[in-house]
Amino acid sequence: MEGFIDHTRSVLRRKLKSATNGITYLIVLALGVAARALSRDQAKRLASFMGDFMHHALGIRRRMVYENLGLTFPEKSAAEIASIAEKVYRNVAMTLMEVLRFPLIRNRADAAALADVDAVEFLRKTRSMNKGAVFVSAHYGNWELMGLAFGLLVTPVSIVVKRLRNTPLDLRMNRWRTMGGNSIIYKRNALRDGLKTLASGGVLAILGDQSDPKGGNFGEFLGRRTTMFHGAAFFALKAQVPLFVCMCQRKGDGRYNLEYEEVDTSDLTFCREDIAILASRYTRVIESYIRQWPEEWFWLHDRWKRS
Repeated sequence: MEGFIDHTRSVLRRKLKSATNGITYLIVLALGVAARALSRDQAKRLASFMGDFMHHALGIRRRMVYENLGLTFPEKSAAEIASIAEKVYRNVAMTLMEVLRFPLIRNRADAAALADVDAVEFLRKTRSMNKGAVFVSAHYGNWELMGLAFGLLVTPVSIVVKRLRNTPLDLRMNRWRTMGGNSIIYKRNALRDGLKTLASGGVLAILGDQSDPKGGNFGEFLGRRTTMFHGAAFFALKAQVPLFVCMCQRKGDGRYNLEYEEVDTSDLTFCREDIAILASRYTRVIESYIRQWPEEWFWLHDRWKRS
């Protein structure tokens, strides 16, 4: 009898989860239709309202955002922290709004209307030398738009992503991410498919600002000890390809600069110690952006939960 009850509960949980995922997916589709019906200025105003609502009315992770901002910037006053937090929530809402508008980015000209990138040096270090490259970035600016725009304006990239639990939403997001010729690599397949991509001269894009759930590697991020992802460093040194930090910097007119900086690997070899050194080097570059423009980083992520 107990086995039957447990089985029934399990079936009901799966059905409830499936129904919840389906409803969430339909809501996202409906929001997407509404977002694409707006002008860019209207979308920006709506995003500001949504951000303020998440911040002040819903208070989504508000305590954690304020605490982490205060610990990272102890020299700033409470009013300055509150001002940064308000911009953080607005940036999150604007990022969501822009992702929902991805189907409007149909070609290179559409991408060029949203983002600027000077890729001469990148192409010199990669395509002209028949080499692949590793791009490491962060949840900064609009990281999703960065991947799509770079694929359309410069060259397609293979993006390492975490599979969403909501399968229909996961498939929809990947469809949008790959509209410009990009491809998706799930984290569980990253080792095999990532090395294959680099061996064929492709570009591998990885977000390197999250905590490592396995907790195997530690270091400092924004002045506090936490777990570190070493994946980007591993791939670059293993495949012997250049590594670039690429960041999506929002401009005053609502457009973006796609900025990149090569991180020196000339003195490093493929070993555990040098992988950690390289990870520290590109982390310092990411930190420099966050410290200068903190409102553009995704502070709603609990980066220091594994300290």
